Amino acid sequence: MRHMTTLLYIDAVARAGSIRKAAETLSITSTALNRRLLAIEEDLGVPIFERLPRGVRLNSAGELLIHHIRNQISDMDRVRSQIADLAGERRGHITIACSQALLPYLPRQIAAYRREHPGVTFAVFRRDREAAEQALVDHTADLALVFEPIRLAEFQTLLTVRQHVHAMFSRHHPLAARETVRLRECLDYPIALPTRAYGVRHLMEVALADSAISLNPVVESDSFEFLGHQAIAEGIVSFQIPIGLPPGGMLPDMVSRQLDPRDVPSGLIYMGQLRGRILPVAAAKFAEMVQKDLEAQYDCN
Repeated sequence: MRHMTTLLYIDAVARAGSIRKAAETLSITSTALNRRLLAIEEDLGVPIFERLPRGVRLNSAGELLIHHIRNQISDMDRVRSQIADLAGERRGHITIACSQALLPYLPRQIAAYRREHPGVTFAVFRRDREAAEQALVDHTADLALVFEPIRLAEFQTLLTVRQHVHAMFSRHHPLAARETVRLRECLDYPIALPTRAYGVRHLMEVALADSAISLNPVVESDSFEFLGHQAIAEGIVSFQIPIGLPPGGMLPDMVSRQLDPRDVPSGLIYMGQLRGRILPVAAAKFAEMVQKDLEAQYDCN
């Protein structure tokens, strides 16, 4: 809506950290955008951006203003969604921040939702642990699904999903014949691990914290897809949680076996939103659908 244009301009500059980059996104000239910002600052009586050699940065007044602006934008999205529902046609845009392990799970849920409501669009961003909560705080995400988050100060939990760590390897691997495997058995072979930013690695390090055994991966990566391919290519062992393993495994020749819970504790996926925020109708209904699906498949609270 037209009265939101000024707010959207300020938000675009704050996110880009550059008037030039924001102007490109907004399809206006940087000179025109700078004039709009100067006019806004004049109306407020204080600057809201620090001008830096290579861009701009919100100052203290700007931080207060951007929080108000993002709440206004979020409220307008919610009202638009409610009006569309009154007209019998659900519309809206849903933005999701999720751990990498959830990326194989979400496409099926989004496809199911869009079959019923094709007017709803989605954006999904990989955000692990601390970054997922920050995406809620700065309103770049409506919902977050994150495995073993670092902190939950601003996170309103809608559901928790328990997940046991699984070992992944070729179906020809000696451990493939087992129903469950012990961690020490896996460590008898070369292993590939996610980096320390990820919850799976965190759980394994916690499990070995008081042990003389250490994790010595021959390959590390921030991509679970890559780790799966590496496990097949080299005949080594990698690790993932069940929700990140599509039926039949990530690759045709791959199998997964649960690690014995005595060795590695289970972890939790948290699904949530920003504390105190009222979600737009489309996002709230999608969250309900995902919650029901997860409850039907996994141990949830």
